Amino acid sequence: MLNATLKIRSEDSEAIASSLVPEVERDLSRTHASVLLSDGAAVISINGKDTVAMRAALNSYLECIKITEEISRMVKVNV
Repeated sequence: MLNATLKIRSEDSEAIASSLVPEVERDLSRTHASVLLSDGAAVISINGKDTVAMRAALNSYLECIKITEEISRMVKVNV
């Protein structure tokens, strides 16, 4: 089994962690993930059964993080 941990420390860490909760709660057969907020950082732990599953999971979570940060920036600009 492959393991990866992403630690994102930014002013959007709380939003990132909460936005990933629905994703990590999905029941997938080849990957398992968890997310928590620790010392101001969003920490995402991913376990994949194979490299294909791990790559897909990492791409998915990184895309969600990118979108969350982009939305946060747009909201801050328009406030």
